[in-house]
Amino acid sequence: MPKVNKVAHVVLAVKDVMASVKFYTEVLGMEAVDLRENHKACFLSFGTQHHDIAVFEAPEGAERGEIGLNHFAMQIEGGIPELSQLKQKLEDMDATITHTTDHTITKSVYFLDPDGNQLEIFAEGFDEPSEALDFIRQGTYRVKQLELDVPSAG
Repeated sequence: MPKVNKVAHVVLAVKDVMASVKFYTEVLGMEAVDLRENHKACFLSFGTQHHDIAVFEAPEGAERGEIGLNHFAMQIEGGIPELSQLKQKLEDMDATITHTTDHTITKSVYFLDPDGNQLEIFAEGFDEPSEALDFIRQGTYRVKQLELDVPSAG
């Protein structure tokens, strides 16, 4: 059975991305490793992994409940085969899988818990955290759909 081994990052929906960036960099000493050119999102790091916190602009007029935690992410031991097995297990349990994404830095499955909280389970896309951090600092980070084939039994 695939084993999830740690909580890896938190994504927050915020009213003002730049105010959040200022807070997290000045108060917590984080580095803004990838501020999107439209200032609608920013990935922040304590300096050892690609990101620890990400902030995304909440929709205009968002109220309490729409601002706050977007999802939290957990890392799986292993790689794509284990992620595929976990996706199959979620499907077998009739869990709602919202999407699968290839972030380059991670390969991810997003799904909802029974209360509708969004979770992400991912496999690392780089062998070393420093490689992922260097990649995200380049500002070329983009996402695409991830196709996961569930391995056959045997």
